Amino acid sequence: MNRRSFLMASTASVAASALPSFARAAAPATPLNALFDSLVQEQLRRSPEFATNLGLDTGANADLRAKLSDQSPAALAADKAATQADLKRLGAVDMAALTPAERIDLECVLYAKRSAAAVQAFDFGGSSYGPSPYVVSQLSGAYQSVPDFLDTKHKVETKGDADAYLQRLTAFATQIDQQTDRMRHDAGLGVVPPDFILDLALTQLEKTAVPADQALVVTSLARRAAAKGLGDGYARDASSIYTARVLPALQRQIAVAREQRAHATHDAGVWKLPQGAAFYPVALQATTTTRFSPDEVHKFGLDQAAMIGARLDAELKKQGFSKGSVGARMAALYKDPSQLYPNTDAGKMQAIAYCNARLDAIRQRLPSVFTRVPPYSFEVRRVPAATEAGAAAAFSQSPAIDGSRPGLVYFNLKDSGDWPKFCLATTVYHEGLPGHQEEGGLALSNTRLPLIRKVSGFSGYAEGWALYAEQLADEIGMYDDDPLGRLGYLKFMLFRANRCVVDTGIHHLRWSREQGIQRFIEQEGETPGFAAREVERYCVNPGQAASYKLGHSVFVGIREKAKVKMGARFDLKAYHDTVLGSGRVPLDVLQRIGDDWVARA
Repeated sequence: MNRRSFLMASTASVAASALPSFARAAAPATPLNALFDSLVQEQLRRSPEFATNLGLDTGANADLRAKLSDQSPAALAADKAATQADLKRLGAVDMAALTPAERIDLECVLYAKRSAAAVQAFDFGGSSYGPSPYVVSQLSGAYQSVPDFLDTKHKVETKGDADAYLQRLTAFATQIDQQTDRMRHDAGLGVVPPDFILDLALTQLEKTAVPADQALVVTSLARRAAAKGLGDGYARDASSIYTARVLPALQRQIAVAREQRAHATHDAGVWKLPQGAAFYPVALQATTTTRFSPDEVHKFGLDQAAMIGARLDAELKKQGFSKGSVGARMAALYKDPSQLYPNTDAGKMQAIAYCNARLDAIRQRLPSVFTRVPPYSFEVRRVPAATEAGAAAAFSQSPAIDGSRPGLVYFNLKDSGDWPKFCLATTVYHEGLPGHQEEGGLALSNTRLPLIRKVSGFSGYAEGWALYAEQLADEIGMYDDDPLGRLGYLKFMLFRANRCVVDTGIHHLRWSREQGIQRFIEQEGETPGFAAREVERYCVNPGQAASYKLGHSVFVGIREKAKVKMGARFDLKAYHDTVLGSGRVPLDVLQRIGDDWVARA
């Protein structure tokens, strides 16, 4: 080992020792992995929420359990400087001296850091499902993320846990004010959300800014502290902090949002922003991990939509739905009373129970197509009512890396009519198994991957895999006794193609919000509410919506190439081992891994 490698390993060993054994013992002890461990430890220190999400707020990082991330201008500048420093450290590694697996690891980490640097070059915005031009929206902002984080991720088992919760509650007020200041800063640059986005954010802000006895951040601690026999003092303390600190901060943010709403325009795309024309391609590449231009993505979406629409048309006719356009027939199916759960709390509980039953059913079939299945538990829940007005239609959250918290799949059931029964199963397979929770669970439990690869990822890969997982569910017979469910699967495949069309339409071709909504309604029979929430999501997460179908095309393309080359020798488990075994990678790296595997066959 040369001196530089020794120093790299020695410095990182201190960082690695701060990690729990289950997190640090998996990957081989190499100088490169030691560097990666240093990067992770530094990231944990900058983002205590990230540490808690992963279950890594223990040992030397136990103090993080009482903190939230600093979002002041000084902290944001430090984040940018850290990214540049990380790139310099990673760039000093001798790629030629690495094993093939290590080269992939380094490529992935470098790609993520370069993408971060490209986004950080813009002096505005925040993040949600990817880079966002807006700090606060219906999907971005501490006001909507921290209450759920404290309720579902922050453990309350001991007095120390409850004390840490109170400290985080105080930090919550600081975060809100920091983001309010950033809203003012961005507005000074001409970066203000569209009027309809501010309307949604205001609706949710006002639902959050309620009296203390109704506030989730208060009632969550009160309920859990009482259940652990910690007394009622924590309820009083949380109420005091909320009333004195958090509620005034929320009210200040509401005031700024209302002020910006009075002058906001209705233009939906980032093209309207001073640097919007440059921001969109950066966001598109960061989320899809491709170099396709907006025009190329738009054409790809149109071509895929035409092909999938023809298949959906044929399946509809098989089921006796033959009159009218595909969209009209799907819209009629959406209104079929036999497919609708009551739009009540009881009806929504029935829908969630059905989803959990589908998750249990497909779990039993996974060993037939996977060599390894994740050692974690998973469950489906409903999006909290306070944030369902603007929340995504469905989404997934990974388990704690040590398995202490299950992987979660959320459905937005604001209106049960948006989720007829025939649409639920395929989304369970996408968000749960064998989709995000399968792929993510395999990465988290992969004993070869360094921690930095376990806990980071790429939307093009993750969403491409999850869409492929929907296809796989059909192929292993999950719809053999549910033909309407197969219609739901094809409908959502068409939906992902149209996402490419609508996202580029809004941000590149200057479509209006209403044009995007109409595309979904006409093409797929979407309900207006579902279509609106989707389009509004794309307005604050430019590019991310295109990652699903673009990623899916790579996964399917590799598999089909392998089938042609291998013929009867093709092994589906071996294919899955290949595309999942290297962990989450950019799509061009995935293509190379697949091509190499096929060439060796």
